[in-house]
Amino acid sequence: MCGGEKHEVEYLTGGCQCGSVRYAVRGAPIQTYVCHCRECQMQSASAFGISVLVAPGDIEIVKGVPKAWERPTKSGALMPCYFCADCGSRLFHGDLQGRAPVSVKGGSFDEPVDLRSAMHIWTTRKLAGVVIPNDGVSFPGEPDC
Repeated sequence: MCGGEKHEVEYLTGGCQCGSVRYAVRGAPIQTYVCHCRECQMQSASAFGISVLVAPGDIEIVKGVPKAWERPTKSGALMPCYFCADCGSRLFHGDLQGRAPVSVKGGSFDEPVDLRSAMHIWTTRKLAGVVIPNDGVSFPGEPDC
């Protein structure tokens, strides 16, 4: 996790595409990433994934029950991935009961995510034609900080 400064917003809501699962984030986001890795491209079915890191204790499921599965990471650990069992929308990555920040999928928020201060990671894998702002913070791979 890089950056360290929390955003101003203290209450965010979101959910899946069909509305079966709804959540609230009751704390300020820690950091926003735009990830250009192949895993995020596949998961989002798009050019990149948007991840908003929050404290796991700040996420409250207010409607429905997300389904979970685990995918292996490059380190060999397993990453819990939460999604709606009805429409398949990805919602969170990470241990909702743990201590490490959880990645809330940017497209699941009710209000669009402001990407002006987002960090772009895995830029060596970005698709041709995707433009990263000249004044943006970016890393060719996973940030070291």
